[in-house]
Amino acid sequence: MDHLLRDIAPIPTAAWAQIDDEARERLVPLLAARRVVDWTGPGGWEHSAVSLGRTQQLSGPPGTDGGAVRTRQRRVRPLAEVRVPFTVSRDEIDNAERGARDLEFDDLDRAARQAAEIENRAVFHGWPDADIEGIIAAAPAPNVKLGADTHSYPGVVAGAVDRLRLAGVEGPYALAVGPDAYTSIIETTEDTGYLLLDHLTKILGGNVVWTPGLDSAVVLSQRGDDFHLNVGQDVSIGYSHHDADTVYLYLEESFTFQVTEPDAAIALTS
Repeated sequence: MDHLLRDIAPIPTAAWAQIDDEARERLVPLLAARRVVDWTGPGGWEHSAVSLGRTQQLSGPPGTDGGAVRTRQRRVRPLAEVRVPFTVSRDEIDNAERGARDLEFDDLDRAARQAAEIENRAVFHGWPDADIEGIIAAAPAPNVKLGADTHSYPGVVAGAVDRLRLAGVEGPYALAVGPDAYTSIIETTEDTGYLLLDHLTKILGGNVVWTPGLDSAVVLSQRGDDFHLNVGQDVSIGYSHHDADTVYLYLEESFTFQVTEPDAAIALTS
């Protein structure tokens, strides 16, 4: 029996399949940071830390004479664990067994969005308690002002791309944007009749990525090996407990994130 305790949940196989499929369908578009950074994993629930390839000096054990002996400790970054609870009605589980395909999983939708935003925010905005510095904090100053006028976006994004090229950072490039800015982009047609989304994609040589949990925007290189998301247990569904009416489940994940080349991103402030 694994730690997710799925085997003892009062959920038949058919209902589990529908719950898993629904979670996957909702999570894939929401986990936007994974589309623009390098992803390693899953290493499993037992995967606890990532080596930083560095050491820190130690003194010898108390009461020993170190002399010329050198002692060092390997540095690692522990993975953070995230657990987001949600519920499923036992009536809906019974309906799945009857063959219903239009099950109500509203609380799963809420949990999927919350779990994805936690991962996205850790990647872009950081998570100090988990020893994670996000891309925005690591990016070189000064940040670039994006502003509210979408017609200025091509010039701002082109300027960010030029800064990356001058720093020796090759493309293609991506633009990660929060939901509000993304909506503004896809709704904008330039005076020439050209869609703003198409114009930005051409400038970047890459994609404009809708990113829940991102408060502003970031232009970043897609050449690889600059940003590393390391996942232990990928987002999985576990069982907590149940009563006569409700089964209490959760989404669980373990991960950490590291910026290895801060110059590979330009933060755009709103």
